[in-house]
Amino acid sequence: MSYGFIDIAYDVLKQSRKPLTCQEIWQFANETGLAAKVGTKGKTPLATLGARLYVEVRDNEASKFIGVGKRPVRFFLKDRQSEISPDTIAKAEKEEIKRPERKVPYEERDLHPLLTYFAYTNPPFNRGRPILTKTLHHEKSKRSGYSEWIHPDIVGFYLPLDDWRPDVIELNRLSDNNSLRLYSFELKKSLTKGNYREAFFQAVSNSSWAHEGYLVAVDILQDDDFLSELERLASSFGIGIVCLNPTDLDSSSVLYPARIKPSLDWETINRLCEQNPDFEKFLQDVKNAFNSRKIYKSEYDPIESNISRYIQNKLKIKPENI
Repeated sequence: MSYGFIDIAYDVLKQSRKPLTCQEIWQFANETGLAAKVGTKGKTPLATLGARLYVEVRDNEASKFIGVGKRPVRFFLKDRQSEISPDTIAKAEKEEIKRPERKVPYEERDLHPLLTYFAYTNPPFNRGRPILTKTLHHEKSKRSGYSEWIHPDIVGFYLPLDDWRPDVIELNRLSDNNSLRLYSFELKKSLTKGNYREAFFQAVSNSSWAHEGYLVAVDILQDDDFLSELERLASSFGIGIVCLNPTDLDSSSVLYPARIKPSLDWETINRLCEQNPDFEKFLQDVKNAFNSRKIYKSEYDPIESNISRYIQNKLKIKPENI
């Protein structure tokens, strides 16, 4: 029989002294080379591992595994359940909240080209309307100490210059100008129980001016209760959640969509222009594009011609399509 996800979980838990989450099992499997033994992992191996384990524990009375605790559920070997005490689980749950961000060989700004590529090319996200983006440098803001709460990491826009006839665009400009869409993106390397609230309300604070605001991350904790909390916050405050997948960027997804605002907050936009020259230049370029009916892509963040190569060289992650 071929080596599968259940085999991975068993081999990992044999070596563990405590129950582990699906994410911890998969991380250990990657670090030890066990993950490579699975012939076909698909685009979301962590989700596959979790689904297999949940079904195995729920439906198979002869399973070698047990589920322990919740928020999140941890797994352990049934024949070792005598090693588990209530204190073990309580301690593990506290450690989950306090756990520091996993170290990665790249900086947050190194992820900007991934988001730029995603916003421009991903049809499920942009609904077939390519979005151009621009990085806002916080260090240029007049109040740099508070800049992360004032403006987002990246802004974006869409104009239907290639989709609408010239007369329609001109009439729209003379009326309500509702063809323009402005986007706000707050980008993080990861979202965990330890940082998600600050990251989310940062996105709320600096996205109020835009039609759509998003919190974007590469590594989002895969835990049912955690994802439910993100969904609740997204629904309550209208901020979308996007998960970028650097191993297969085209499979990146919108976990929870943003609520589209019908109008812009011009007072906040004016304040942002006063505080950050990048944002003021962005608005000037968008205005010029509308007036001239021509978009100069050189004014915005470049779209990588070979994003897979960039990910491999800069982020030290090997995409699946290389």
